[in-house]
Amino acid sequence: MRLAQTRPTGTERTFGDGELIVSKTDPRGVITYANDVFLRVSALAEEDAVGQPHNIIRHPDMPRAVFKLLWDTLKQEQEIFAYVLNLAADGAHYWVFAHVTPSYDTAGRLVGYHSNRRVPSRTAVAAADELYAVLRAAERRHDHTPDAVAAGVAALQAVLAERGSTYDELIWEIAAR
Repeated sequence: MRLAQTRPTGTERTFGDGELIVSKTDPRGVITYANDVFLRVSALAEEDAVGQPHNIIRHPDMPRAVFKLLWDTLKQEQEIFAYVLNLAADGAHYWVFAHVTPSYDTAGRLVGYHSNRRVPSRTAVAAADELYAVLRAAERRHDHTPDAVAAGVAALQAVLAERGSTYDELIWEIAAR
């Protein structure tokens, strides 16, 4: 099953404050594990999730620049926190506050990534969506994907420069709302 053909319905789904969405991937981002909360919220069966690229749940309104930042950060062997808008198999959308970390074997070799996602507050979602609207607008001015990503990254850098903050500082400021 590929969600690329799934169209957003505008229906928002959420999950409990005490629940965690958990997934693991290989180094290429292919899902190797998805917990029951992931499967329920994404409306995917385990056999439809495991073995698929994690971007199977990418919502078309999620700025590509955020994923570039995520992958660039992970490639530097650092953790990252991000607000992410996802698309379920049935077209519903759901927001998460994601924490993604590299995973290593006992010899210190990268074996993949581990992600825990929590329910973000409504005020954090509003703030993240406001930021993402700026990034989406920059990206949509370009038809060529690399140009769109570069424009989104430049827009994010401009927002951070204007605020005088780093990406991490902005994310934790949003989280405190």
